[in-house]
Amino acid sequence: MTFRKGSTLAIAAAFFMLLAPQPSLAAPGAMQVVGKANPPIGHYELCRIYASECQPISNSQGPAVLTEDRWRTILDINYTVNTSVTPMTDQEVYGVEERWAYPSSVGDCEDFVLLKRKMLEAKGFDPSNLLITVVLQPNGEGHAVLTVRTDHGDFILDNMRNKVLLWSDTEYTFLKRQASDHAGRWVKLQDGRPTVAVGSVGQ
Repeated sequence: MTFRKGSTLAIAAAFFMLLAPQPSLAAPGAMQVVGKANPPIGHYELCRIYASECQPISNSQGPAVLTEDRWRTILDINYTVNTSVTPMTDQEVYGVEERWAYPSSVGDCEDFVLLKRKMLEAKGFDPSNLLITVVLQPNGEGHAVLTVRTDHGDFILDNMRNKVLLWSDTEYTFLKRQASDHAGRWVKLQDGRPTVAVGSVGQ
């Protein structure tokens, strides 16, 4: 999938805006890792099937350096998966309440995330910077997105929108995500934005 020529200037403009001075992500308003969390049952079962994808991550170089090529790749893959996979629930596809799997043509939010993660890894992104993340929607329903860690912040790839946003620009409450040093482990998140009211959720 490639973008039309008419979108090239818009992509470049968005990229250069990202290079402008950013607030420190260590500030009180940043998303913070505050401890260990249990993996979602779907991810636990996925790791039993694809054990090689749930191993410790070594030699991480920290958040990815966000070049223009990498930004274009992030946008391209998010758009490609969103437009090539039809949203369907696990009950509709597999006849079960929860099953994480790589989609071919249909899948739910976790399946979108798995495919985006796999495609970005194939493009050279470090697995430590591609983190499956569980959030709450404003209506209280759970949802899964992919967090891409970069030196310009954590960006969210979401099957509900083609636009890639910083985590702090989304309407979600962030609950937990994969650990950056072990793909089979999860960490609890504290959503530090003062405008987001984080409820008491047993996650």
